[in-house]
Amino acid sequence: MDKARAPTADAGNIVGNVYDKYGTKNPIARYLMRGFTDAVLELYRRAAPQTVLEVGCGEGKLADTIVRAGPRPARFEATDVELPAGASPEGQVPGVDPLVRFRAASIYELPHADKSVDLVVCCEVLEHLERPAAGLAELARVARGHVLISTPWEPVWRALNVARGKYLRALGNTPGHIQHFSRRALVELARSQLRALEVRRPLPWTVILGVPAR
Repeated sequence: MDKARAPTADAGNIVGNVYDKYGTKNPIARYLMRGFTDAVLELYRRAAPQTVLEVGCGEGKLADTIVRAGPRPARFEATDVELPAGASPEGQVPGVDPLVRFRAASIYELPHADKSVDLVVCCEVLEHLERPAAGLAELARVARGHVLISTPWEPVWRALNVARGKYLRALGNTPGHIQHFSRRALVELARSQLRALEVRRPLPWTVILGVPAR
């Protein structure tokens, strides 16, 4: 998840990051983030959606990146357990493209009908959940076309944190990460709900696009 604010709780889980990776000035981190966003955009364009739902949107930085890079969908809704600071009653957030509309919702109970969204995006979320399989099942339920997910690549993620001197007492574990997905583990989880997987491996993430297996 992309927020730099303090983590918040979702049914006992800590969600959110304390590090704004989208706004970092570190040249190495910026290079890695370009690889991540390039992978997400490639798969987004392959899905070619008209309607998009991002689950676990944080402050909307990934949503804003997707919409501005295009092609623009007809509708883009972004949800998280709480609205970003400054959200208007209409669900818009300053600094985020006005096409993106924000709404508070839990990944475990999305306020959307079955097969109602062309593309569901859920990046940097599953590692924060006590029940990632249940969360993924809910993403697949509302997806009419594709589901795009990503998580940090473990244990490489933690090793890189240690290398930069972060979270040493936790052996490099980012606060709020309670699941630790290797690439194989994330693919196996994805296959429980999705088929026709496309996998991208930008260091240090795994990004997957699939269609619901129903």
